[in-house]
Amino acid sequence: MRALVISGGGSKGAFAGGIAEYLINDLNIDYGIFVGSSTGSLLIPHLATNKIDKIRKVYTNVSQKDIYSTCPFSIKRNKEGEIKARINHFNTLKMFLKGKKTFGEHKNLRNTIARTISRDDFEELKRSRKKVITVVSNITRSTVEYKYAKDCSYNDFLDWMWASCSFVPFMSIVSKNGYEYADGGFGNYIPIEEAIDNGATEIDVIVLSPRRRPKTNFISANAFDLLLRVFMFMQKQIAYDDVLIGHLESIYNKNVTVNFIFTPRNLTDYSFYFSPSQMTAWWEEGYQYAKEHYKTNLS
Repeated sequence: MRALVISGGGSKGAFAGGIAEYLINDLNIDYGIFVGSSTGSLLIPHLATNKIDKIRKVYTNVSQKDIYSTCPFSIKRNKEGEIKARINHFNTLKMFLKGKKTFGEHKNLRNTIARTISRDDFEELKRSRKKVITVVSNITRSTVEYKYAKDCSYNDFLDWMWASCSFVPFMSIVSKNGYEYADGGFGNYIPIEEAIDNGATEIDVIVLSPRRRPKTNFISANAFDLLLRVFMFMQKQIAYDDVLIGHLESIYNKNVTVNFIFTPRNLTDYSFYFSPSQMTAWWEEGYQYAKEHYKTNLS
């Protein structure tokens, strides 16, 4: 059985969408298993039912207001188009005064998910017999959990998708069933093992970062920037471990083939910023990159 695994990556998920479109529509790959973490969890229900046009429209039109109910960032672009981010002191102070546990909230994303996936869409997904699995981090128990669409009700699965994208402390912590949940990428950024455990013999893995990141020297501007960079550093190390697991499985498990697709460059350091024009460009770039990647590998 063949599986598609998509890593976390925020707005960079648009690039993964373009790659997946090529794999499913152009190469006609019939995946039986879909596993996604964070932004990957938002893509996979649509990919499993081949509603690619629908999810492309969502990813190329989504903006900050569709994600954040209280945004902890102030985002500006300079004349060269470079993004500059700093703390939104007013919104952060408002969260503290309300006694909230996080700097910002992303309740609007939950509403966006509900508008994107109807009950009929969800029932179609369950009838498809595809294994669709989203990853969440149980902060209360310090464990990673895998939520299967086939085992969930409509509202529960939408909650798990939302929880998988909860990049705390910059977004909401999701309370459910007596536990607190956060971004799936905190525990399993690239969930390859779950695909293997479900019987996948060939796995296409979309990793939303380059194979080798250029070394750069970042000096944090403030405490908020420092905290963000620490989280990014930790996720980078988790991703490295997940990729290593995939490589080792390919070498030592003769029944499993793992195909990695990395981004050709570092798309952005601000994956929490959602710009329709930028994400439209990334979707097309992802599609063209996959086209060239497989053209080269198959020739």
